[in-house]
Amino acid sequence: MGDETVKNDALQIIGMFQVLPRLVVFDLDYTLWPFYCECRSKREMPSLYPQAKGIVYALKEKGIDMAIASRSPTSDIAKTFIDKLSLKPMFVAQEIFSSWTHKTDHFQRIHSRTGIPFNSMLFFDDEDRNIQSVSKMGVTSILVGDGVNLGALRQGLTEFSQNASKSEKNKQRWQKYSQNPNSSEKKDED
Repeated sequence: MGDETVKNDALQIIGMFQVLPRLVVFDLDYTLWPFYCECRSKREMPSLYPQAKGIVYALKEKGIDMAIASRSPTSDIAKTFIDKLSLKPMFVAQEIFSSWTHKTDHFQRIHSRTGIPFNSMLFFDDEDRNIQSVSKMGVTSILVGDGVNLGALRQGLTEFSQNASKSEKNKQRWQKYSQNPNSSEKKDED
């Protein structure tokens, strides 16, 4: 499946959702590309997972900002590969540094740089420990087994939409309660 076909399919998937993330964050190793940067040389020409480029271009076309959160110990190689793949202008933030925090530091920096709330972000990563810790921050986080693909995009947008819907219901309940704090009305069932 070529990049243009994937992009069109991704645009169709994105078009199915009324509520979209303001920022989509990608890990690099085994999420956007099928290798660890530290096992490669800057002189090599890297490649992405087959559907990754089309998805990135579709998000860009829809005006959805993107960022990178990578714990790579070789940020110089990762940044060189991003340049070689002509992806640098696609990302509003690139947080690429080694860390023991399972990416929570990366997301704090991305939030500081962009001002986008965590609950307006969607994150793709191949490590469960990163998914768990970043999810606790309020970010919709999707575990990818074989790189980012159209199935992962659909799953991510579905979960993001469901999380946004729950958040909105809770906000409405809180507003209702705060307007009438003495009310003993029964809670709405989901």
